[in-house]
Amino acid sequence: MTQQYEPTADTVSARRDAAGPPPAPQLRGAVGTPAPYPPLAAPRPLGEHRIWARSFTDRLTAPLPGIRALARFAREGAFRPRPEGLRDIGLIPYEPAPLPEADADTVAVSWAGHASWVVRIGGLTVLTDPVWSRRILGTPVRITPVGIPWEELPGVDAVVVSHNHYDHLDAPTLCRLARGTPVFAPAGLAVWFRRRGFTCVTELDWWEGAELGGVRFDFVPAHHWSKRTLTDTCRSLWGGWVLTAPDGRRVYFAGDTGYGRWFSRIGARYPGIDLALMPIGAYAPRWWLSDVHCDPEEAVRATVDLGARRMAPMHWGTFVLSAEPVLEPLTRLRAAWRTAGLPREDLWDLAVGASRVLERDAP
Repeated sequence: MTQQYEPTADTVSARRDAAGPPPAPQLRGAVGTPAPYPPLAAPRPLGEHRIWARSFTDRLTAPLPGIRALARFAREGAFRPRPEGLRDIGLIPYEPAPLPEADADTVAVSWAGHASWVVRIGGLTVLTDPVWSRRILGTPVRITPVGIPWEELPGVDAVVVSHNHYDHLDAPTLCRLARGTPVFAPAGLAVWFRRRGFTCVTELDWWEGAELGGVRFDFVPAHHWSKRTLTDTCRSLWGGWVLTAPDGRRVYFAGDTGYGRWFSRIGARYPGIDLALMPIGAYAPRWWLSDVHCDPEEAVRATVDLGARRMAPMHWGTFVLSAEPVLEPLTRLRAAWRTAGLPREDLWDLAVGASRVLERDAP
């Protein structure tokens, strides 16, 4: 039986475009230790069927481009880097290696390219926005191969999807998975998966969470939008994910996002983020993309806003989606990290195919 969705107070608040009043002081638990504010929502049931509003345009934090902007973009023709901006393709770090050994106490990340990560957490293997295809609609072929061969993946326990753009929701890749694989998706996107035979799809609104195998999956806001066809603009939601291990270690996967107010709110709701997987590419021309894609300097600011201990960049060096030179995101990121005075060891600028294990911090 289909269940009517009843928005929580947090959900209603998230729909307001205005920033709203500042958060109330932190609540304190029974033993006097600070608790996150607002309290986390109770986990939603896995695979539940829900009814959503027809559109999520009220969640936009910036207007979508109008006819004048589209005409300017077409007139300027700034779709791809100039030839000199493509010369450094061979310098993009590419170091495929076997995945690290992992058990229930391991938290590790491996970058397959673009926004696709293999996250090992709480004994689970989780894929983020998996795109193993050589080409996606409307773009040239990959400029770096997938860093992790599909046949070398361990059993996939779950998938998280940030939104429905083709470079994040790739049907050929997803259809390689067992149809019983648990999928965590934005509100309004479950129908896409169910039409393809997936049987355990949990779609969430902003600030909602669910649990699998002791790991919590929370869906959080992003400054972006959704569209897959000519008629479905903002018909499903967009956002990022906070994955929390049973021991409390946290990995934030930003998905696709511009810079804005949501990062500090995510950090307040989910304190102690150990690692932020942040997009740094597809940002030029800036007048066209600033509302929906962070540039490298903004990605560093967002990491600071989150209160995250470490950052690993993504969404660059895989597909040519915009006009900046292909190696520029990495060089600008390293300069911005250094300018911000942040410890170099906390910038995990991995090569495509590389991995890092998140060690427990000393008490």
